[in-house]
Amino acid sequence: MAVELTIPLLHQFALLLLIAMPVACATWTVTHEEIFREPREFCTRMSKCCKSLPQRKFFYLFTCEYCFSHYVAALALLLFRYQLLYTGWRGYVVAWFAVVWIANVYISAFNLLRLDIKHENVTIAVEQCELPAETKK
Repeated sequence: MAVELTIPLLHQFALLLLIAMPVACATWTVTHEEIFREPREFCTRMSKCCKSLPQRKFFYLFTCEYCFSHYVAALALLLFRYQLLYTGWRGYVVAWFAVVWIANVYISAFNLLRLDIKHENVTIAVEQCELPAETKK
């Protein structure tokens, strides 16, 4: 029988939100940022041209933010020994899926923010290009 954790639920939830932050950060950095571009491009190539299915899937998980977040979350749970709702392996399983889900919510929000900023920068650049043409009239 599973034993419930004695830590208050609000405290468990706060830890969930906090632990998901570095998971989202590490996941985003590896799967999107320039610093990991070359290894990511290599993994992308290998995920398409390896002959065996396990090899293709292994390399793919370094290019997919959702897939990679599962592994980063598992590492975070081991490091922080975080369990959610229950003690033992059940608490780790619940925590693992919850951390992955919250981390991916953070990643989606960050991606939307970056797209909005990029859109604003493009709009400003277009307006600056049009401005000199209007002042010549």
